[in-house]
Parts: sequence; C-alpha cells; structure tokens
Amino acid sequence: MPASPLDLTQALLGAAKAAGADSADAIALSGTSISIDVRDGKLEQAERSEGQDIGLRVFVGQRSAIVSASDTRPETLQTMAERAVAMAQEAPEDPYAGIADPSQLARDWDVDALELHDPSAEPAPGALQDDAQRAEAAAAAQDGITQVQSASAGYGSSEVAISASNGFAGGYRRTSRSVSCVAIAGEGLTMERDYDGDGRVFQSELRSPEEIGLTAATRALARMNPQKPKTGAYPVLFDERISSSLIGHLMGAANGGAIARGSSWLLDNLGDQVLPKGIDLVENPHRPRKTASRPFDAEGLATRSRKIIDDGTLTGWTLDLANARKLGLNSTGNAARSVSGGVAPASWNLELTQGSATQAELMAQMGTGLLVTSMIGSTINPNTGDYSRGAAGVWIENGEPAYPVSGVTIAGNLRDMLGSIIPANDARAWLTYVVPSLLVEGMTLAGE
Repeated sequence: MPASPLDLTQALLGAAKAAGADSADAIALSGTSISIDVRDGKLEQAERSEGQDIGLRVFVGQRSAIVSASDTRPETLQTMAERAVAMAQEAPEDPYAGIADPSQLARDWDVDALELHDPSAEPAPGALQDDAQRAEAAAAAQDGITQVQSASAGYGSSEVAISASNGFAGGYRRTSRSVSCVAIAGEGLTMERDYDGDGRVFQSELRSPEEIGLTAATRALARMNPQKPKTGAYPVLFDERISSSLIGHLMGAANGGAIARGSSWLLDNLGDQVLPKGIDLVENPHRPRKTASRPFDAEGLATRSRKIIDDGTLTGWTLDLANARKLGLNSTGNAARSVSGGVAPASWNLELTQGSATQAELMAQMGTGLLVTSMIGSTINPNTGDYSRGAAGVWIENGEPAYPVSGVTIAGNLRDMLGSIIPANDARAWLTYVVPSLLVEGMTLAGE
C-alpha cells in the first residue's frame, strides 16, 4: 500500500535531518483526476491520471533550496535530501528565510467543518461522458448554433499534507466536479463563440449540463453581428462574469511580494481609501465547500478571516512569513506553495460588498456606455496601475442594450477605476471571488 502524504512528508523531514539540514519543511500531494471530452455526441478524449508528488525545502543557516520528485521510494527521499542540502550550501544567504516559530503554528483546526471533500463515490467515466454529451446536445439544439467547439466534464480528488521540523504536521482532502461547454454561432468570418461552465466541491451542487449548454449557446448567439462604437470616454459596466478580474488586480497590488519588491501602485496607500466608502473586501478561508478554503497555510500558520478593505480603506497586505519579515510585519496566514515551487503570498476566498441595484438598473444609470462580458489580453503597469484590455460585450444606449460589441479596447487607471466603482447585487455566492457587476465611470474606449 502506498505511503500516505503525511507519512511521506515525515519521511522527507527525517532524510533532511540525516543529510545535515538545520530545518526543513515538506509537502506531499496525491490525487486522481478524470477528464472527458465529447464532440458530435461521441467520445473524443478521455484522460485519467493518478500519482503522488513530493517536495522538500531545506535550510542550512540562512541558505535554502527546494527539490521535488514523483518517485516516493525510500532511496529517492534520501537522494532528494542530500541534493537539497548540497544545493542550499551553495545558495546565497537570505536574512528573511526560515520556517515558522513553533508559537506561530496552527493548532486544533476543524477540517471537517470546511467540507472540502465530497464523500460520494467517484463518478464512472460513463457518467462524466453523459454530462458532457447532455451539455453539448443542449447547446447544439439552439437555432443559430453551427458548432459546439467543446463539451467537457471532469472529476478530481486529492490529498495534501505539510510537515515541518518545527513540529507542524497536517493535511486534508479535496474533491472537484466540473462541466463546461463552448458554443459557436454563425459561419466563416461571422462566427462568434462563447462558453459557460461550473465547478464545485460537491457533485450535488453542480448546475445541470443542460443549463450550461443552453447558457453557452445563448451567449454565443448574443454576440452575432458585432459593431464598434465611436472612440471616446464612456462608463463601462463590468459584467459579473469578469468583474472579479478588477478585484484580482487590486489583490495583486496588495500582495506582500509586490510590496516588498517596491513594484506596486498601492505601495504608499496602506490606510488610504482605495474603494468607495461603504464597500468592504473580506477574505474568509473558512467558507464551507469552497475551493480556496483551508484550515492552515503552506507554512503551517492558521488561516483567518480579515477585512482587506474596510469601508473603502486598505487595511493591510497579503503576507507569508518571508515577506512579512522583510516589511517588519506579521504573516497573515496566506502562504501558498506548489510541490516544486517556493512559498509566496496568495489570497483565499474573497467577497466584495454588494450594492442594491440590479445590473439592469446600473445600465439605466449609465445611459450610454459598454457592458463588458469578455476580455482578451492585458497591459497592466504594476507600478502605476495603468490599465488597457481588449473587450467585447453589449453597447448600451439610453439605458437599454443596443447591439453587440467586439474588437474594442478599454483603458484607464486602476486607482481611479476602483475608487469609483458602483457594485450591483448579482454576485454568485458559491464562487471563490464573490464579486457583483461593477460600474466604472469615464473609461477611455478605442473603437471606430
């Protein structure tokens, strides 16, 4: 029987100590993933993968190194540890490197309360194929849909464990289920495509394949015969599908790594108003059945809820241990790492205060402008916040949808954009980023 992820991390720590490491931490991940793609009602591709991956970070004084492998034999663990220590001895010193003090470690967490693992049985490949076929059929049945580019269903189950020489040891399991569909309307140069999809921790909460296929088709049809409005300054309403990208840019600027490097347009704005008054941005890593929930971070520190934005005011950075030490602050319990990569700050579940208006009411308020439903490419200056992206959506005239729009560019500055947002009330509560449609006044639109 293969060793459990927790057993593997403990074995890696023992090997690291024997090899001469002063301290170390280890991560192990085991899992199964299944992916099914269909086309024209038939199975196009089926993939299944199973495996274990392990990673080890060692410290020799203030020098460190990381090694990883997918071979978990005892002799491999020993070789990994020896190579990691040899690499660390040649690495440059980092005064901020190191694992957590034992007093900082998470204790007595309740992983069951997070409901990260669906106890129901793994779906059979045939059941996943049926989901994908149903989504494809629902999309293809709509008049005007000429092709379903892809329809897919997937399942994943994983177990992660982290151990460190400071005494920390913990792990948890996750599951995921997904269905997605991409539909194409029109032919030749007039073709337009759009998509829909859903991903959940629990199979029972997944939206129906028929709903996903129908939504993908409806969205593709709505994009037919696009036009370009005149170049100018207009209000822009970011649809709920893509509005979370704005909050993602905000979180990127508030990331402790960017702050420590001095490469953030929020560098001097701690304690300043960055969103309109009355708006909070709350991080809660303990929301049940959410893919970003976790009881502890990658360095063994307890995760906790915090208001990143309180009444529009920026209250703090997103920090792991090393970046917190650089800034003379405390970690916020936001360390993340992959098996083969280093530790860096990352955000967990986020929720932005919703407004009272519907999206239609915000359209009426904006009068004439652009409802953005999709974006491509981006040019974001991390130091100044200058923002430019290709966009498509719906042109709004006198508060009502007028015609589809494609091939335009919207531009502004994130500081100004975020400082003037008006949120709708349409956020989907089950997402990792719970962000409603956001109205931004006075952006530059490059069209005709």
